[in-house]
Amino acid sequence: MSQQIVSETIFFIDRKSRSGLQNQIRETLVSAVLSGRLVPGARLPSTRKLADYLNISRITVTLAYQELASQGYLEARGRSAYFVADSSPQAGPGSGESAAAESSVNWPAKIKASFSIAKPIRKPLDWHRFPFPFLYGQMDPTLFDLSAWRDCARRALAREDFELMAGDFAAADDVQLVNYICSRSLPNRGIKASPDEILVTVGAQNALWLAIQLMLKPGSVAVCENPCHPDLSAALHLSGADVIAVDVDEGGLRLDLLPAKPDVVFVTPSHHSPTAATMPMERRLDLLAEAEKRDFIIVEDDYEFEMSFLKPPSPALKSLDRNGRVLYVGSFSKSLFPGLRLGYLAAPAPVIREARALRALMLRHPPGHLQRTVSYFLALGHYDAVIRRMRLEYRKRHEVMAAALERHRLKIAGASDFGGTSFWIEGPQGLDADRLMNELRQDGVLIETGSPFFPDMDGPCRFFRMGYSSIPAGRIEEGVARTAARIAAIMQDQAAA
Repeated sequence: MSQQIVSETIFFIDRKSRSGLQNQIRETLVSAVLSGRLVPGARLPSTRKLADYLNISRITVTLAYQELASQGYLEARGRSAYFVADSSPQAGPGSGESAAAESSVNWPAKIKASFSIAKPIRKPLDWHRFPFPFLYGQMDPTLFDLSAWRDCARRALAREDFELMAGDFAAADDVQLVNYICSRSLPNRGIKASPDEILVTVGAQNALWLAIQLMLKPGSVAVCENPCHPDLSAALHLSGADVIAVDVDEGGLRLDLLPAKPDVVFVTPSHHSPTAATMPMERRLDLLAEAEKRDFIIVEDDYEFEMSFLKPPSPALKSLDRNGRVLYVGSFSKSLFPGLRLGYLAAPAPVIREARALRALMLRHPPGHLQRTVSYFLALGHYDAVIRRMRLEYRKRHEVMAAALERHRLKIAGASDFGGTSFWIEGPQGLDADRLMNELRQDGVLIETGSPFFPDMDGPCRFFRMGYSSIPAGRIEEGVARTAARIAAIMQDQAAA
């Protein structure tokens, strides 16, 4: 059988890619070997020939080949010839074969429940290419200390740490991270908790889901705010509970509209999502009194309290709780970067014990290396430094944006009195915020329609959210101007129709 000679034409270099040249060569070869396109014994182009073809340094090709040889994909023969190793990882049976064009399975009939009931908050993955991204929850990488994060990730890979986090945690969490949450994160909100009252979660949504599964069943009565985050609303409905959406005002959840016998009340008292309303102290105390009187549990989502640059945040509801009725949800993803997906649940030990068992059935535990990296980032002071930098910058952007919104006569329907990272805007009567969001993309502007927060609203939603965490201060004025101009054009078009 003749030997396979690999042509250099299978290689392609994208010089605009974030992946390095060596990585691109390695990825091409690994993919070809695992897919079966390159068989054991196939001879690769010489390092000189491939370097000339790709117009790159020969040492780049040599290092890529050597790395693959150390991993067992390639083997060197003689002084410079490289071949696909006889013992290289092979593709599994049937790899490379195309899947059947159609399935004979009636999947809608097989799937016993639909989980796609929430209208998603649309955040395009390519938002970076838009000049005016007023998206809530996205980060500005210039404010984050990436070098410090890398250092903490390397520390977490030291031998002692690696041996700890590489093992099976079973249902446990990183002790170092839990201790930091107990000694620093929660005390900052006036909350005292012991390690057996803490569970690390894959973001706040995971913590809320666990609380829902533990506290609700078909026939239970659950209260959420109106408007409400669509993911929370969907999770509540999927539990089978009777979900009652209670309106919010400038002071948050209206207690006079609570049902007579709720089982669980889900609330964002410090910073309502999405209006950013803050519940005053008197109402917080009244809510706790009603919980004791009517025997219901409160789940507090305390997000974004770190972004307090106008005044100190209000005390957490759980810090005022004297009867153990509040389950507290915190998140590092909101304050560091959204892709982190790390949060925690603070609750009485019996609740955490069951939540830990439920989490273990779902995902065992959040990745050990990620937990240890975050614990170092917190313990070494990087977290506090990043938060301080964000507060200073967001304060400036807040002032610029508030002035721009007033100048262009866009009505602020909600803004956190202690800071935050967004404004809730009320458009003119008859405005369709979904249409506004779609048409603004033509102007390079990204906003978020408010319609996902009102699942039962009849007709178009005129509310929308504009965040400033990911847009430089210098672009805010122009972005707001384009938004106002597009609203005026839509309203004029509707009037003429």
